[in-house]
Amino acid sequence: MGDDSEWMKLPIDQKCEHKVWKARLNGYEEALKLFQRIQDEKSPEWGKFLGLIKKFVTESNAVAQLKGLEAALVFIENAHVAGKTAGEVVSGVVTKVFNQPKARAKELGADICLMYVEIEKAEVVQDELLKGLDNKNPKIVVACIETLRKALSEFGSKIVMLKLVVKVLPKQFESREKAVRDEAKLLAVEIYRWIRDALRPPLQNINSVQLKELEEEWTKLPSSPPKQSRFLRSQQDLKAKFEQQQAQGGEQSDGEDEEQAVAAVDPYDLLEPVEILSKMPKDFYEKIEAKKWQERKEALEAVEVLTKNPKLENGDYGDLVRALKKVVGKDANVMLVSMAAKCLAALASGLRKKFGSYAGQVVPTILEKFKEKKLQVVQALQEAIDAIFLTTTLQNLSEDILAVMDNKNPSIKQQASLFLARSFRHCTQATLPKSLLKPFCAALIKQVNDSAPEVRDAAFEALGTAMKVVGEKAVNLFLADLDKLKLDKIKECADKVELPGGRKGAAGGAAEKKPGAKAAPAAEPPSRSSAPPKKTQTAAASKPSSGPPKKGKAASSAGGKTKKTSDSKEVAETELSPEACEDLAAGVLPASCLQQLDSANWKERLASMEEFQRAVETMDKAVMPCQALVRMLAKKPGWKETNFQVMQMKLHIAALVAQRGQFSKTSASVVLDGLVDKIGDVKCGGNAKEALTAVGEACSLPWTAEQVVSMAFAQKNPKNQAETLNWLANAMKEFGFAGINVKGFINNVKTALGATNPAVRTAAITLLGVMHLYMGAPLRMFFEDEKPALLSQIDAEFEKMQGQSPPAPTRFTKKAAAEEEGDEGEEQDEDGGGGGGGGQDIMDLLPRTDISDKISSDLVSKIGDKNWKIRKEGLDETAAVISEAKFITANIGELPLALKGRLGDSNKILVQQTLSILQQLAAAMGPGLKQHVKALGFPIITVLGDSKPNLRTAAMVTLQAWVEQTGMKDWLEGEDLSEELKRENPFLRQEVFGWLSEKLPTLRTVPGDLMLCVPLLFTCLEDRNADVRKKAQDALPTFMMHLGYDKMIKATGKLKPASKDQVVAMLEKARAVMPAKPAVLAKSGGGKGSAEPSRAPSASRSAAASEDFSDSKSEPKKVRGGGGAAKKGPAGKKPGAKGQKDEEDKSGPIFILIPNAKEQRIKEEKQLKILKWNFITPRDEYVEQLKTQMSTCFAKWLQDELFHFDFQRHVKAIGVMMERLESESDATISCLDLILKWFTFRFFDTNTTVLMKVLEYLKLLFAMLNRENYHLTEYEANSFVPYLILKVGESKDVVRKDVRAILTMLCKVYPASKLFPFLMEGTKSKNSKQRAECLEELGCLIEGYGVNVCQPTPAKSLKEIAVHIGDRDTSVRNAALNTVVAVYNVCGDQVYKLIGNLSEKDMSMLEERIKRSAKKTHAAAPAKQNAAEKTQREHPTNPNATFLRKPAQEDPNKLKIMYRTYRIHSRQNAQHNEPSHPSIPKEFQLDLDMIERDQSRVSELPDLVQHKLDELLEPIMIPEPKIRSVSPHFDDLHNSTASTINFVISQVASGDISTSIQALAQIDEVLRQEDKADVMSGHIDQLLIATIMQLRLINSRYLAHDRVDKRDVIKLYSCIIGNMLSLFSVEPLAKEASVGVLKDLMHGLITLMLDSRVEDVEDGTQVIRSVNLLVIRVLEHSDQTNMISALLELLQDTLISTVVSSTFSELIMKCLWRMIRLLPETINSINLDRILLDVHNFMKVFPKEKLKQLKTDVPHRTLKTLLHTLCKLTGAKILDHLSMIENRNESELEPYLRRVVKQYGNLSGSKSDRGNEKGGLRTDDHMSKAKVSDVLSEIFKKIGSKENTKEGLMELYEYKQKYSDADLEPFLKNTSQFFQSYVERGLRMIESEREGKTRIQSSSVIPQHGVDSSLSSNNDELKPAVYYERLKILRQRQGLENTSRQQGVGGNEDEPPQRPAISSLLSSKPPVASSTDMLHSKLSQLKESRELYQQEHNAHANSPTHGRSAPANLDDLKKRLERIKSNRQ
Repeated sequence: MGDDSEWMKLPIDQKCEHKVWKARLNGYEEALKLFQRIQDEKSPEWGKFLGLIKKFVTESNAVAQLKGLEAALVFIENAHVAGKTAGEVVSGVVTKVFNQPKARAKELGADICLMYVEIEKAEVVQDELLKGLDNKNPKIVVACIETLRKALSEFGSKIVMLKLVVKVLPKQFESREKAVRDEAKLLAVEIYRWIRDALRPPLQNINSVQLKELEEEWTKLPSSPPKQSRFLRSQQDLKAKFEQQQAQGGEQSDGEDEEQAVAAVDPYDLLEPVEILSKMPKDFYEKIEAKKWQERKEALEAVEVLTKNPKLENGDYGDLVRALKKVVGKDANVMLVSMAAKCLAALASGLRKKFGSYAGQVVPTILEKFKEKKLQVVQALQEAIDAIFLTTTLQNLSEDILAVMDNKNPSIKQQASLFLARSFRHCTQATLPKSLLKPFCAALIKQVNDSAPEVRDAAFEALGTAMKVVGEKAVNLFLADLDKLKLDKIKECADKVELPGGRKGAAGGAAEKKPGAKAAPAAEPPSRSSAPPKKTQTAAASKPSSGPPKKGKAASSAGGKTKKTSDSKEVAETELSPEACEDLAAGVLPASCLQQLDSANWKERLASMEEFQRAVETMDKAVMPCQALVRMLAKKPGWKETNFQVMQMKLHIAALVAQRGQFSKTSASVVLDGLVDKIGDVKCGGNAKEALTAVGEACSLPWTAEQVVSMAFAQKNPKNQAETLNWLANAMKEFGFAGINVKGFINNVKTALGATNPAVRTAAITLLGVMHLYMGAPLRMFFEDEKPALLSQIDAEFEKMQGQSPPAPTRFTKKAAAEEEGDEGEEQDEDGGGGGGGGQDIMDLLPRTDISDKISSDLVSKIGDKNWKIRKEGLDETAAVISEAKFITANIGELPLALKGRLGDSNKILVQQTLSILQQLAAAMGPGLKQHVKALGFPIITVLGDSKPNLRTAAMVTLQAWVEQTGMKDWLEGEDLSEELKRENPFLRQEVFGWLSEKLPTLRTVPGDLMLCVPLLFTCLEDRNADVRKKAQDALPTFMMHLGYDKMIKATGKLKPASKDQVVAMLEKARAVMPAKPAVLAKSGGGKGSAEPSRAPSASRSAAASEDFSDSKSEPKKVRGGGGAAKKGPAGKKPGAKGQKDEEDKSGPIFILIPNAKEQRIKEEKQLKILKWNFITPRDEYVEQLKTQMSTCFAKWLQDELFHFDFQRHVKAIGVMMERLESESDATISCLDLILKWFTFRFFDTNTTVLMKVLEYLKLLFAMLNRENYHLTEYEANSFVPYLILKVGESKDVVRKDVRAILTMLCKVYPASKLFPFLMEGTKSKNSKQRAECLEELGCLIEGYGVNVCQPTPAKSLKEIAVHIGDRDTSVRNAALNTVVAVYNVCGDQVYKLIGNLSEKDMSMLEERIKRSAKKTHAAAPAKQNAAEKTQREHPTNPNATFLRKPAQEDPNKLKIMYRTYRIHSRQNAQHNEPSHPSIPKEFQLDLDMIERDQSRVSELPDLVQHKLDELLEPIMIPEPKIRSVSPHFDDLHNSTASTINFVISQVASGDISTSIQALAQIDEVLRQEDKADVMSGHIDQLLIATIMQLRLINSRYLAHDRVDKRDVIKLYSCIIGNMLSLFSVEPLAKEASVGVLKDLMHGLITLMLDSRVEDVEDGTQVIRSVNLLVIRVLEHSDQTNMISALLELLQDTLISTVVSSTFSELIMKCLWRMIRLLPETINSINLDRILLDVHNFMKVFPKEKLKQLKTDVPHRTLKTLLHTLCKLTGAKILDHLSMIENRNESELEPYLRRVVKQYGNLSGSKSDRGNEKGGLRTDDHMSKAKVSDVLSEIFKKIGSKENTKEGLMELYEYKQKYSDADLEPFLKNTSQFFQSYVERGLRMIESEREGKTRIQSSSVIPQHGVDSSLSSNNDELKPAVYYERLKILRQRQGLENTSRQQGVGGNEDEPPQRPAISSLLSSKPPVASSTDMLHSKLSQLKESRELYQQEHNAHANSPTHGRSAPANLDDLKKRLERIKSNRQ
């Protein structure tokens, strides 16, 4: 082995990775010591070992492994960062440690796993251990099971997720290995300790022997619940408590702990859900409707089997539930009814809460069905309704139950009461509030008096159960009218009741008062037995309750109990006889007083009253006989007292008695009549009101008010009526509105409103105003039928009250004041302090209509109809039904399902209508809406995901309307909300989280199910959609406010590490701004009033909190330091001090200068002690490493800011670094490597704000380094420059500009030659912008520093650069060309050697560019003087210069930087050439110099010269005068020629005529200049498409509208045609047009030719003539293959189409003939395969038979001619060109071609050589005479043909050159003299041309209308062509060009086009021509020649006039010809 000393010197971490095991062993030992030494859990030392811990564990050497495991264990226990390694280390332990033979290794492995559990990584550990169970090695499986068992035993079932373990446990019992089975058994026993019987169902299927063994083991277990003995780090408080208990012997708090230690695991949770909907019989729904009961039974049996699964998968069970409900409700067969009921019960228990939404549909049917007598049915129904109850709440079922309580059938009443009794058992005080208890008790009290004994007993049982659950006191409130006997019976029942889970209920004394706060497991399933539910209850009774004990107002309620019972007896005081009253009164009043009461003398009566008053004032409350006293007052004369003084006294005494005594309603009814009688009295009215108020206090205002109002309106006295109403209005303000029965007096108020006395009306309106304060808008609904005048008065009163809040009550009902003060507060809690009890009551008071009968099945089927109009009708009817009913009950039949369907309607209008119906429903139904939340509420949330914003808004309004009625609790309960959020819909998520963040802060409590939404909230925090992220962040604090920080942090455990860090950071942030929960409201007299004001502050508080949250970004100081007060805990205690300390810290230096620290870091990196700075994206280990390195030389606070998760902090930190740059320059340089490294991280941020700040700092930094003459080290450059170069390809212009500036500065502090390789690397990027920018920068370097800057060698670098000339991206190509040009400028032609071989295309581009650059170098001298001028010109200061990023007034330094990038060309091209084309306004010109330079620079976009455009565009009324519409897009384009051209082409298709004309003019100018036309290459299809679009636009819009000036249209046409003619003159460009585009172009042009509207316009015919010419140019110059393909496709389309006219297809065929005639010339350049494929496709669509059936035979003849010509030209070779046809056997084409080829067999030889003739002439010098004559005859044929005459002459010339002795005489002698001289002249011309005497431009091809080219050289046939040729020669002699331009753009439009008009093309026919046609053809040719001659003549004479007589005569001839033709036909 090597020398030990080598590795002994290494640092610990390197030893641990050494290849020698001893070194590793030594490393582990030292690491262990080191770990034990490190005190600080956050020490940076830990970070070094992060990546190594897995290796510690997976060590291959057994001895070393033990040490490694020990070290790893210590690391995990002590290191703060250990959690990050959990997954990989535990996985290593499972695979590499658990299989070791040494027990010690396994033990340590298990300890490591448990230690990870302790540091909060339980889930990761559990996942890995469960994966280990699938390992093939049984040792590993055993160890995994054992470790799981240990974890469970020590940490308990709360930490170890048993659900997952139980799922895999049965599989372990099947293992072949005994050891595995035994270990599984031990684990099962351990699990049973914790969850008891919940383990039985999952294990029911294991081997019976094993199960029996387990049962035996289970029975041995102690019954006391197990306790957690080892605790997580977050559970240190529990740990301390546990240790303390252990110390005291664990005796004391057993009782209390037991309850919380065992969080009873519900077996349901351990089960896997089963999906049954798909397994249902396909014919179930048919069978269940079948007539035969046996078939129905079969269907039910099938479903019964499926529903027996204990846990069912969620799904849409709506149809199934409806089917079962129908059987229960309608089926006559009782056996089926009970089966269906059982199925419903099973569904409810299998689905649990998820069944809740169906509960409302089923319960009414079951309750109705209780009329059935059969026990079997009744039992099944009971089971069903009990199971259903557990899936919903009593609140939701209350309406249905109350509805049947009045049923005539006693069985129904009895079973409803029994159901209530059973339901109450599952309730607690919290879930059975007074608001719910009150109506139930009222209904049950009626049943207590029922004639049927079973109904009475059931009612007693229900009341008794209620009493047991909520306590006597609460129930007695509602039992006031029952006699003692019945009350005793109820109490007796209460004592018998046993509550589930052994709860004590609230009936015991104060000591026992501890019922579960939550509905004790409300989800407890009824046992599955079919026994009656009574058994169920007892079975369930054994279950322990869950939930913490509730400490309520035990003492007060218990204390008040005795008093309350005696009170309630008195309230129902019996009426006493007059004698008894007198006796009682005599006992307390003086005798004289009683004697004088009815004296005739008023003074005596007054004296008697005074005595009476004194006696009452001094009397003891307990003995005051109130009824007797008031009866004495009413004794004759009583209330008919005539003396007002006596009367006043009397009323005052009545008030006193009511105030001081125990005043009952019986006593009140004695006085009320009298009081009401006097209320209108002027003198006594005040006293009467006072007495009424006192009665109100004694007997409650609601009762008093009802009595008083009905009495007042029974009288006729308007004064009394008015004053009663006034008193009531005032009393409401004093007492509050709680409990007032609006129904009781609303009719009287209506009477008052109709009264004739104005005072009564006014009083009534005032009263309504006060009621409106409490009731709000619903009140108005009662009065909508009133007369408009009255209604407006009411509205005015309501308006006055708007915005006022009801006053706090000042008076209280005496008893209520005593008792309710205690428990009203609790009731408030119901529904999160929403409207409180009172608000809800108001809604309950309204008279509601049951509309279920109006929701007929017809209406429901209408709403679901296929036709949307009928659906709409249905919805309209529904809306009408609801609005007619105003207030409705919760029973709306089948409507919920029907409306739910419409919320998903494809017709969005119906969705909108449905939403408005749901809003209407909310207002009409009020609180009853709660039971529809699941069925109808959640579908509203689904609509929030709609893509249409208006629908989302409507859905949100609907949702808010619903929540107003239902409160939030129902929405947050269950899984429905989380299921909605699982839809990955960004709209839905942002809306829901927005809504939750608004609602949650207003709630005091929320259901625990809110936790289910947390994982989705976390997902949304990282959503791609920014709005979703924003809303999720807003919701975060509100979730935390209810769930707590710890719970939410725990929930992050399941996230991926990267996500987790982000989410945890956000949670920290949210914690600081978490809103406080709304305080418990002080009860101030109930009613909405008391709730409303308190709701407002809580809302505003939450608003403030959320504001704070958003502001925390902009003001970071708030959260840190001084803002510490916002935080909870010790940090908040001394905000001031902490803030100061922070500030002091920041005043010190930010960088600490440590000598040689940088050198040390360089050394460490070289020795690989630290990670080399090289990554694609920054990983955590790099961040940690940088943090560690920075910690020594950066100020602590600065480092915190730099690594903060909030980007604002980064910006702030960079700001500070900028400020200190100069003052701490030395320290900055000493930390430069770290600073630059930190900036490389920022280059990966997406935040532009930070990036701009970074670049700003870097510019300052490099400027400073330059001043200090500092040079970057290799180490610094390597870790910074590559990342900076990444940013040079940034899409944002400003960023690229800054990066280029930094690169320039970099050259001053780092050698350019070393920078060069970095840039070369940058050119390999996938980002084209980056490639282009790097190439540009390379060009600048070469230009500035010479060729030697190229590293490693110029040749190698330039070869790599030259590769980019062929890049796909234009800007990259241009940049590469510019760079090579820069080299050329430095070293001349040597550049060609350096760049090596280039493709032909690339080389030609390069040569062209070099040639252009050479032209410009002449302008170099003046450039320097002109620089300033140029700057001015390139930066017009005009504000309208849309395309410039910044105005010219820029800082000159920045300008320097910007222009540095232009160095190469600015020298060469300083002078602007004035644009040469006068007719195009300057604004629209392409900057041609710019195109020539072809720059892709970034600094700005001087592409289009800008001026004020207003004057230019004034005549054309365009709404937006400046063409700004294009600028935003232009910004995003890359600034290059290509983008300029793209931009201009896009304007060609503009909807504005003038814009389009200007664009066309610009393009035309480029196309006319030969040297510049090539820039259009690559844009041809684009230009043609834009042109075609414009043609369509003209056709559809401009020609159709009268508003558009037709002259403008003609002008546009001429521009388009001119442009196209220019384009198709440049042959290379014309050839670029693709098939599809050519097809569309031809279609457009032919459509235009045939458009009669164009002819009607002035100059229209001129346009059509030009189009004619253009068509020929297109046919001749475009790619011939593409053209023929396009025409064939177009012909095929037009023949198929029924719309297209026959003329259209004729014109296409004429074009095809023209192409056929060009074939002899073009045959070699044509892709025959493609053409034959097109012909094949054509023949597939139009087989021969189908072609012959067409009206005309021309298509058939055309196709035939094409194929014949091709065969003639290529011979048999044509058969080799069928390669592209897939299935040749099916094609008609091949056989046809074979026939034709046979036919031409004799010609094939000579024809097929045609292509090689020239070659043949060169090679074969000695030809036989026969051969010679063949060749010459072929040549003379060519000269004789019209098209090929020029080619023939050329060939003849070359032939003569080769064979000077060749004899042409024999060939010429048969021809005319003229032909001979023509040939001679032609040869002479060619000779002179070759010698370069004249440059003759290629003549345009003669339009040809003769027959096929292979005609004999007949003189007569030649004449027109010969004349034409002569004319050409004449023109050439005179120096006139034969090619003239179309004057469409610049010239005079009235001139005829100077090209032969090819009307003849349209009138030509296929080759088989009749004589008339021939004549016609000759005439047209003659006409052309004449026109040409005419033009030439005029040109000579320079005469402006044009002789038009000849063409006129010709036209005349033509017309005559037409007549002859028509006669012949």
